[in-house]
Amino acid sequence: MKLIRILLFPVAIIYDLITRIRNLFFDLGIFSSTSFKTPIIAVGNLSVGGTGKTPQIEYLIRLFLENHKVAVLSRGYGRSTKGFVQVKSTSNSAEVGDEPLQFYKKFEQITVAVDEKRVHGVQELLAQTEPANLILLDDAFQHRAIKAGYYLLLTKYDELFVHDFLLPTGRLRESAIGAKRADAIVVSKCPSDLDLKEQEQIINALRRNFKGPIFFSSISYADQVQNNLGDRIPLSNLKDYEIVLVTGIAKPSPLLDFLQEKGIHFQHLKFKDHHEFSNEDIKQIVNQFSNLKSDQKIILTTEKDFVRLEDQLDALYYLEIQTKLLDKESDFNKLFFDYLTKKL
Repeated sequence: MKLIRILLFPVAIIYDLITRIRNLFFDLGIFSSTSFKTPIIAVGNLSVGGTGKTPQIEYLIRLFLENHKVAVLSRGYGRSTKGFVQVKSTSNSAEVGDEPLQFYKKFEQITVAVDEKRVHGVQELLAQTEPANLILLDDAFQHRAIKAGYYLLLTKYDELFVHDFLLPTGRLRESAIGAKRADAIVVSKCPSDLDLKEQEQIINALRRNFKGPIFFSSISYADQVQNNLGDRIPLSNLKDYEIVLVTGIAKPSPLLDFLQEKGIHFQHLKFKDHHEFSNEDIKQIVNQFSNLKSDQKIILTTEKDFVRLEDQLDALYYLEIQTKLLDKESDFNKLFFDYLTKKL
């Protein structure tokens, strides 16, 4: 793999040049960006996948839900449909994507929609009878045809964009200089005990490309697993269960480490990120589950995978996660409250 990446280095140079020219044209106004009076917050990253955008969007939903009519707009990665589609109770992940469906099922008060053309998607949301007064754009940092009012950039603790390189040699969608467009950065998926000295080292590294506020977050797991009927099992009880763990996410290792630290034993079936489970996949999962000998056994999965599997598997439970700021949470929240105060 390393040799292939080295061989593809010239392609990465060309890709870097193309993205720099594209961004320059947007900066100069040669390519136009559409802005809206309605507050729009975009959450994204410079690299491909796995930075924790979904729990970060959910953090913002919880932050604004009580006092704002919130809408979330995503492209709906991997969906079979095209154009603007509003997520409804009858929607499935094939039609709208797994993450938008997860947002809808967790937060019934909000509007969730998908559209690969973000400008058109926002226009459709604002044309509704009772339009949102705050729109969250999921994975929209590179969608420069739309001009959000606030940009939150995520970078993963152990894969900082300043230590990465352009596709296909590295994982960056654009050069690290693109970070200058952000209003704030969150270093995501940090160890919960990350000390101040290492935080300062990371901040200094990011300062090469970004001068604004920088925060640190970790993934917080729930203390129980649950199913769609409301049944819950405390994590402390899972030591007595036989478990088939099914994951279709970019990087399952933090989840595996967490469960192992809790003394929970499992058999792991790993699928690719955003995997759309086939009948053969379901048979494989069912067969592995059937081979478990204990009377106490479950199939455990992630929230994102649960919305794709809940209608196809019995004994299916999921473990909820949330983003948790390591410190300065009030300062982080104030950035968004101040932005909304100016816009509304």
